[in-house]
Amino acid sequence: MACHFVAIKDIRLLMSHLKINLLRIWTLTAILGLTHAVSLAQGVGRSFILELPRQNDTTKLHVFLPEKAYATGRAVLDCPGGGYSHLSMQNEGTEWSEFFCKKGIAFFVLQYRMPKGDKNVPMRDALDAMKLIRDSAQQWNINPFDVGIMGFSAGGHLASTISTHAERAERPDFSILFYPVITMGKRGQHEGSCRNFLGNDRDDEAICKSFSNDTQVRRHLTPQAIVLLSNDDTGVPPVANGIAYYTAMRNAGNPCALHVYPQGGHGFGIKKTFPYHQQMLYDLSVWLDSLKAPSPSATRVACIGNSITDGSGIDMAETKGYPAQLQQILGGNYHVRNFGVGARTLLNKGDRPYMKELAWRDVLAFQPHVVVIKLGTNDSKTDNWKYKEEFVGDYQMMIDSLNALPTKPRIFLAFPIRAFKDQWTITEKVITEEVIPEIARVAEKNNLETIDLHHAIDRQDMMTSDGIHPNAKGAGAIAKMVADAILSPQHAPQKDQKKKRK
Repeated sequence: MACHFVAIKDIRLLMSHLKINLLRIWTLTAILGLTHAVSLAQGVGRSFILELPRQNDTTKLHVFLPEKAYATGRAVLDCPGGGYSHLSMQNEGTEWSEFFCKKGIAFFVLQYRMPKGDKNVPMRDALDAMKLIRDSAQQWNINPFDVGIMGFSAGGHLASTISTHAERAERPDFSILFYPVITMGKRGQHEGSCRNFLGNDRDDEAICKSFSNDTQVRRHLTPQAIVLLSNDDTGVPPVANGIAYYTAMRNAGNPCALHVYPQGGHGFGIKKTFPYHQQMLYDLSVWLDSLKAPSPSATRVACIGNSITDGSGIDMAETKGYPAQLQQILGGNYHVRNFGVGARTLLNKGDRPYMKELAWRDVLAFQPHVVVIKLGTNDSKTDNWKYKEEFVGDYQMMIDSLNALPTKPRIFLAFPIRAFKDQWTITEKVITEEVIPEIARVAEKNNLETIDLHHAIDRQDMMTSDGIHPNAKGAGAIAKMVADAILSPQHAPQKDQKKKRK
């Protein structure tokens, strides 16, 4: 069995690539010292340990890279369990390296610090590890859009925390959760994990809810997941934890798989004594094989909008909403993301401004090449449109932020779809006579293209019963019109567009 150490050449290349800021807490300087040798498991092409010193402590990242010729570009960061008091480093950590590397997946085991009542300690380690893996993508043959996180028990809580709380740069693209601790609430909590993670905050209901991660799932933004557990787990009750996370994901319309094995208790990890060991490995393998990762070179398309973009009223909007159908039309050379948030306004003085949402920060971090903005429907509400004099200025603020991105995206301004019914003070008259002309004015000022979605849907059978939201058929009509615009040569808007609207 061969053993590998971190070479000085590798260190210099890594540090050069990362452009490490010496003021950052996460530092790789300790790599210059001797690292621990790690025996190579079958399928592992190269392995080493990064020792990362912290104040009065050390964090370690155990790295297992598959043979370069077999690398798929996928990576998984693993967070072993142990109740936030210790770590099960083998059964829930390093012994998984063979499984992943055989599949061409780079595997990282995070030997994170114990919180001792300070939740930010393990969170900081996991966030920095995610960032490090993506920053090192080129050197480690990793697709930065295909980096997942895996966690067991308390490590499952840490993994789900990063999945639901992190900004886009550190948020994983998928999650693998084994018998995860999810709730910090009084019912169904794993007392030791809660006590060790929250410390003195464990009696604060707001903080407990904030880190009960089934309550923090966000539509479109929380990454797809697989949850695996045993029905007879008495350590971490399944219904209040893993199943609660699955339920929250399903209710949000986010892709999620759930596997509940009849028996096996808690902490089975990769133990062959687990009665369903082979079945579990098969289930996980099939799920991993089903994941479709976008190419790093794909044209990134950001769909900004309200509930119509979000897919409100469409069950499983992740597959049937307009951005999902747009992805199907455009194909693999494009990477389409749904950044729609229900009930949001373009107006910053509206009741729910879009630019104050996590989704807006995600758009900017996504660094899109193409942006489709479909806002204005909720702005037409009586309590929002009283600020109509600020609509153009707020729209300009959004456009200026997008134009400042290094990708210099092609920006489309979409006219709101027709309101078949006046609902919630949303009125077709205001949309047609006031909102759309203002959008056309912004487009003309900035020399931007428009998409006339107001005429994309002309039949009520393409709408849900509320008359405001399209159904899956209507979403398909929107997707086709948007795809036609994206695939067409870039052109400036007609200057008489505003007049035509009138």
